[in-house]
Amino acid sequence: MRFSPGLWIAQRYSFARKRFRVINIISTISLIGIILGVSTLLIVMSVLNGFQQLAWDLFVTVESPAQVLPAKGKLMEVPDSLLARVTALKGVTSAEPFAEGPAILSGKESGELVMVKGITRNAHERLVRQADRDVPYFGSETVSVGEMLAYKASLAPAQQVKIFSPELISLGLQSLSQPYLLPALTFPVVQVESVFSLQRIFNDHYVLTSREMARKILLQKENLYSGIDVRGSDDRSTHAALIRNLRSWIQENELEDAYVIRPLEEKYRDIFGVMEMEKWVSFSVLMLVIIVAAMSLTGSLTMTAIDKRKELFYLRCLGLEKPQFLMIFIMEGGMIGLAGTLIGAVAAWVICFIQKSYGIVELPSKSAFIIEAYPVSMQVSDFLIVSGATMTVSLLVSLYPAFKAAGIASSKSLADKAN
Repeated sequence: MRFSPGLWIAQRYSFARKRFRVINIISTISLIGIILGVSTLLIVMSVLNGFQQLAWDLFVTVESPAQVLPAKGKLMEVPDSLLARVTALKGVTSAEPFAEGPAILSGKESGELVMVKGITRNAHERLVRQADRDVPYFGSETVSVGEMLAYKASLAPAQQVKIFSPELISLGLQSLSQPYLLPALTFPVVQVESVFSLQRIFNDHYVLTSREMARKILLQKENLYSGIDVRGSDDRSTHAALIRNLRSWIQENELEDAYVIRPLEEKYRDIFGVMEMEKWVSFSVLMLVIIVAAMSLTGSLTMTAIDKRKELFYLRCLGLEKPQFLMIFIMEGGMIGLAGTLIGAVAAWVICFIQKSYGIVELPSKSAFIIEAYPVSMQVSDFLIVSGATMTVSLLVSLYPAFKAAGIASSKSLADKAN
């Protein structure tokens, strides 16, 4: 028996009217369960992708998708030749050195441990454009503080504040035995230019300023930087390729001892790791719905095999062997699974497209979020993974009915009755 007749028989068994209506009902329930399971799973995963994309967009307003950092120590030299080589790599649109490090901010009532980040003029202008501001966040000698940090330290624009590196405290202790260090013990006093609200982590403990001012606060030497901010396309789908290109460049030029590449997800692994875990936990839980729906196929196919026992015997008389009977019922389960998967995937895509375009389903408390509706980001890989998993489950649950059908077809008692 060729494959095409087997497929035709499987199609007839799947969609032809059975003598027992209960078989049709069970098959319909299985199909509807698979459709609902696939569509729900894909919608949930797309919404979680949307929240990940939202977090990514908020982070890259200040941070870069990738950073070149020193392999040893905290600082590195960044000659123009190095910037030119990094910028020339495929997928890189900009490479800018930055200064970043912890500092102590002394406010009116208390001190706060903050993270000072100094960025280039180009990076500052890009940040202003992304935030749709008319005025810059800071000047060459001023700083911008996060909204929550300003609240905790009672800061306001035009206010003077002291920000100094923890190393200054170490120098102070050394000066007790080495008085020549006393001239270095000056606490930088800067003016707060503005208060920003970008992302919770930045709002809570970040201070943004010019690269030169940050190096002055952090006591960094003139020719040393914390690293290089590397940016590529704004499309997150190209991020993995950007990281691969940077790491390949490091390996090809044998620079592993000098530099390391740190992706954004690695720097904030706690946040992105939790979001990724939520996505796959949701996948595991909702996949159980699909498994339960597919399991009902076992009963439906088994009842079909019993309902078609005479036809199976006649097919055996026509020359069908056990592998062909197995294939017929496996294909029958696969066809039902494929139909449910395709319908569910199309339904999920349509619903997600409508939500992404029109934002019909709004968040419970719009005032507490920076967006009004649930974000959606559809990924081809999710659709392929869910479809592949559903089809695999559908085929696996078809194995028992397939062996059952093969046993019925080769039953000696059935042959005796036919005679």
